[in-house]
Amino acid sequence: MRRKQVGFVAALFAVGVIALTACGQGAATSGSASPAPEQAQSAENPEPETDAQSGVDFLRGTANSNKADQNTGDRAPESASTEVRQKWVELRAGNAGGLEPAVVNGKGLSVYWFSDDPVNGGVSNCNGECAKTWPPITVTKGTRLFLPGIRRENIGFIKRLDGQFQVTIGGRPVYLFNKDKKAGDILGQNVGGKWFVINPEGKRAVPKAEAPKPNQPAPDTKPANSVTFFSGKNLKDFGDSFAVGVKVEAKCADLRGGFQSLSPDGAVKIWSEPGCKGKSAVVSGPVDDTSAAPIGFPDGVKSYIRA
Repeated sequence: MRRKQVGFVAALFAVGVIALTACGQGAATSGSASPAPEQAQSAENPEPETDAQSGVDFLRGTANSNKADQNTGDRAPESASTEVRQKWVELRAGNAGGLEPAVVNGKGLSVYWFSDDPVNGGVSNCNGECAKTWPPITVTKGTRLFLPGIRRENIGFIKRLDGQFQVTIGGRPVYLFNKDKKAGDILGQNVGGKWFVINPEGKRAVPKAEAPKPNQPAPDTKPANSVTFFSGKNLKDFGDSFAVGVKVEAKCADLRGGFQSLSPDGAVKIWSEPGCKGKSAVVSGPVDDTSAAPIGFPDGVKSYIRA
């Protein structure tokens, strides 16, 4: 019995040492960068937030950065069951056929809203045959929902006539268009004068030339809560590129390496050097390969802070 007690105390002591070490690594002095181990933990093993209404789990980062099964969710075959397709859903801020910021799904397909649906009305007026042409984006309990570049507060759910929960952005139910087959297609834009590509706030997505430029965030833009950084250009997180989803706070944080594009859910200030030094810019929307050059970060973004 005494031997078991000694072993138990030793185990507790070991756990205490590990906990103290973790606390020491997590601490950051004023004006210093958050250490890489803490960032990696938040990106690779984020703690999900579960929605009380739908049972959906919200996670930072992208489907790829969270190692979602590529044969399920948004990338499942068209013949896959609803259960398989609802394993995960990604709604990210990006570029849809020149519209930016626009919302696309995990396969890069454009996401739309329907003007016959009342905003915050809690109903969808696209059912039956309409829903075959315009498949609603639905979720169920346990669905993993990734939202790079979209604020959590802009996401909601309604219950459809068939009992499924449909995602809303800015109070608008969202859909895909069955004629869009590849990333960048916007064949559903302005169909019947009632269907439009949606932006991360639930409004009509506009051509990129009309969007705010770096250092000129849109009026009344809120500070970012989270941002997804991409090692490759054009918000690419597959192949030889990867993504990191992080929480944005009012203290400088470093990135491990330089990142060539990003998608924040609000205003974030970025720097060309660690420790929030070097060249800087304030952005509030996706920054891809075409907008990174004016910022002038040839080696990518290396640190950031809430703007």
